Amino acid sequence: MDYRIHHFGDNAIMIELGNEINPKILDKITLISNFLDSQQLDWLIEYIPAYTTITIFYDPFKLVATDGTCISPFQLVADVITQLLGRLPKKKNTENRLVEIPVCYGGEYGPDLTEVAAVNGLSIEEVIRIHSSAEYLVYMIGFAPGFPYIGGMSEKIATPRKATPRLKIPAGSVGIAGKQTGVYPLETPGGWQLIGRTPVRLFDPDKESPSLLKTGDKIRFKPITPEAFFAIEEGSNV
Repeated sequence: MDYRIHHFGDNAIMIELGNEINPKILDKITLISNFLDSQQLDWLIEYIPAYTTITIFYDPFKLVATDGTCISPFQLVADVITQLLGRLPKKKNTENRLVEIPVCYGGEYGPDLTEVAAVNGLSIEEVIRIHSSAEYLVYMIGFAPGFPYIGGMSEKIATPRKATPRLKIPAGSVGIAGKQTGVYPLETPGGWQLIGRTPVRLFDPDKESPSLLKTGDKIRFKPITPEAFFAIEEGSNV
């Protein structure tokens, strides 16, 4: 496995696995993440997977060289990580989880759907078909709790961000920004073009696993009617 290890502040180390958004790099990041989960590393505070990197935060006070020599905490972690990476399996032993996300497109749920269609010279129906026919990958979670960074959208519906961001975007809004699509898990400001909304909660702090999605998940968007939206929303609030 090709990788680089970098300093990242006083108590973190970054593993760099490439310089492009790529499913093969995502597989490597998922392997490393799963492997870290399986280890008993008392100095490990947390790790953060991204498009091409994993950043590992550690407690330097729990790091001591076994032979008593004076080695920096960074070097101790780098040595451990190098040994761990050498023991990684060649491939994942599980398939990516597929999550279906129902979306009500257009209208009050997707006020920018008409603009996305106009920018790309398509009909509203074609934008919905293209957006909902792809299979996407979650490359990382960030920006806001549970916000998925998603890859795999067709360039046929790529649309620039809005010139003036909205101050409030409803939770569940599905948007497009450039060549990316995404879902807002919480009400936040944002400049993405809103094409629909899902009644499914992507982030619930009361659950054991608050984020519905995780790195490596596959996503499919399923068009639904406003009636189905209300039914799903009511069921999730019970």
